Amino acid sequence: MNREDDPVAAFEAEKKATIETYRDAKEWQAASLTWLDLGFRNRYMYNFKWLGRPIIQLPADIVAMQELIWQVKPDLIIETGIAHGGSLALSASILAMVDYAEAAQKGEMLDPSKPKRTVLGIDIDIRKHNREAIDAHPFRSRIEMIEGSSIAPEIAERARKAASGKDCVLVALDSNHTHNHVLEELRLYAPLVTPGSYCVVFDTIIEDMADDLFPDRPWRKGDNSKTAVMEFLKSHAEFEVDQSIADKLLITAAPGGFLRRLR
Repeated sequence: MNREDDPVAAFEAEKKATIETYRDAKEWQAASLTWLDLGFRNRYMYNFKWLGRPIIQLPADIVAMQELIWQVKPDLIIETGIAHGGSLALSASILAMVDYAEAAQKGEMLDPSKPKRTVLGIDIDIRKHNREAIDAHPFRSRIEMIEGSSIAPEIAERARKAASGKDCVLVALDSNHTHNHVLEELRLYAPLVTPGSYCVVFDTIIEDMADDLFPDRPWRKGDNSKTAVMEFLKSHAEFEVDQSIADKLLITAAPGGFLRRLR
């Protein structure tokens, strides 16, 4: 069957060709950066919730993560950075839908208390009110939380054990965005990603933003998630940047941060 006879393939090919033009749309790219600058200055990404929990992400990145989870269908998602738990709720709910879809296709029954797919969240400080809200969430059975530094050897070892034996693992890094911290997270957690899956590094956009945008934070231009990714990729050819994701989003906190494992 050629492409003309397959409307799905034709649609995907047309979409791919359109997205590939975005990278060279200089005016649109510049406008997107201006929009992001204003968004960060006005705390735009703090305005949203996922299934009742605040999720400190751009809406476009939420959609991108939904697409990735549905595409990859990981058995385990490891997230560094919990905050209010919205990202955990997002991951848990999409994983639940993957389980539901597979069960429906196979004619199997599901026990919500014994989920097949789960998410592990790690944060150096899980505040009491956030932990209580996550504990009360309907998708709590799919969520495990570890309090401690994501780069502490004992915490990383617990994550490694959780990933052991899993057929498919996806990682999202969204905690401390300084170069050294993210580089160490990549060293510890990227090896847990299975071939074909992704390590998503958030807030690489810091490198493209104005110097004065994060005056009260330890990260800045030249010392952030993107510089860590660039350093990491120099010696890890098993990963590549999936540029097509940022190309289609335009408004994203993770340009150059969607890392696909090849082997």
